Amino acid sequence: MLIYEYLPHELARLGVVSRAAGLDDRQVAAQVRLAQERAGRARMVPAEPHHVSELFIAELRRLQWERIACLMEQERMAAYVPSRDSRAVRYEGQRLQRLVVDVDEVERSGIAAPEIWRHRVHRIDARPTAGCSRPDMHAPIVHLMAASPDEAAERAWAVHGRDGGLYQRGGYRIASVEQALPEPGELF
Repeated sequence: MLIYEYLPHELARLGVVSRAAGLDDRQVAAQVRLAQERAGRARMVPAEPHHVSELFIAELRRLQWERIACLMEQERMAAYVPSRDSRAVRYEGQRLQRLVVDVDEVERSGIAAPEIWRHRVHRIDARPTAGCSRPDMHAPIVHLMAASPDEAAERAWAVHGRDGGLYQRGGYRIASVEQALPEPGELF
């Protein structure tokens, strides 16, 4: 049975913590501004059909950057040190505890052996097919967890490409698949 090593909100938090390591207060303040701008832009786009969305990711990151900036000010840190951040340490402990509980539940069920998978969140952009574009049409974006971009595209098409689905309704095709969480270079 499938167990995720990281859930989307854990990837977003850990990505910010890893990027913040060693940054000074000016650099963190710049990241806070960028995260706030990104969250503002994400609020302006049409809602996505899944819980994991551009807005969800942007808000999680914004909250983490703001929290880190506040912590650095309170603790008078010259540079951010994740090991001195009790909340970041607690987040990792909670993630590990979740994994233990999930593995325990699967083993007790006896249905299947637990498989811990390291999935990423991918952003799948769609574009209208030739002749189907209208000025008022917004190209749909979806975010899905998958091990690879190819798997993400397959899952997006399986869910949204069927008759009456998000892609078929407006005559769309998948144009690109990019890893959104963790950002390339973060964590793994």
